[in-house]
Amino acid sequence: MSSRENKQQLPELTQQILKTYEDLGTINHLGHTPLPQLDKIVAILADFKEVLYPGYRRRQGLHQDNISYYVGDLIAQIFNELSIQIARALQHEDVVFESRGKWSAYLEQGEQITLALLERLPNLRRILATDVQAAYDGDPACKSLDEVIFCYPGLDAMTVHRIAHELYLLEVPFIPRMMAEWSHKETGIDIHPGATIGESFFIDHGTGVVIGETTVIGKHVKLYQGVTLGALSFPTDADGKLIRTMKRHPTIDDHVVVYASATILGGDTIVGHDSVIGSSVWLTRSVQPHTTVTLEKPKLRMRADSKEAVTNESTFEI
Repeated sequence: MSSRENKQQLPELTQQILKTYEDLGTINHLGHTPLPQLDKIVAILADFKEVLYPGYRRRQGLHQDNISYYVGDLIAQIFNELSIQIARALQHEDVVFESRGKWSAYLEQGEQITLALLERLPNLRRILATDVQAAYDGDPACKSLDEVIFCYPGLDAMTVHRIAHELYLLEVPFIPRMMAEWSHKETGIDIHPGATIGESFFIDHGTGVVIGETTVIGKHVKLYQGVTLGALSFPTDADGKLIRTMKRHPTIDDHVVVYASATILGGDTIVGHDSVIGSSVWLTRSVQPHTTVTLEKPKLRMRADSKEAVTNESTFEI
């Protein structure tokens, strides 16, 4: 079949696809209000990082004489852009619930929420400074605080999370989760914006870490790669629908270390302060403060696969 004949089939294929837009209306968004724009949200996060960590990224050579102009421009830009994105999210949420107001009202509400977030930035910087210090103190391979800010995916994930969490507390639809999932893609660290995380928090390496929505983490907590703080089960109501408002994820008290690939599940599970959870532990019940939880000591079995190797099979305790 020639290229021309192949192309002649495209209009019919297009009509078949368009038909699914009518049949499967749950996965297309046509004729409604505009949604928040992911590229705008990502750009806003980049602006936030410039404000939170000035001099590390786009603009260097900053000092006390010029920093006010630069940050002032960034704050104005964030205010304008984020207000619009929040207004879009608010308007769409109302349409979902079959009500709709004037765009000017949504924009005004978006501006108020954005201003509330911006007012929290000084405190966010104080908390993030403790996260940076925790990473430096907790990793002997780290040479400086600058290295943490430049290189550590755990700090990147926490920076986005602390912004997204404030928007979550301000009850902004869509945008906190958009931020969180973009950060997840970039860092391999999955933190729901609803999770409450105290200061001096450090995720070492980070890949594969999952922290659920109702998780509560205290101060000076350290997690390694592959840790899951998840739900034990998903209870349903009388109609068989998931109950979404209950605490499903664990609480980790102050000064706890959770090693690689440990899994801690359940809303009633509390890990007491100053405890250590060992690698690959599966934990579904609370532990008292100052507790160390580990698996039983495993055994390593070696079997010779060549004439040069030892001819018998040996077992060693690890």
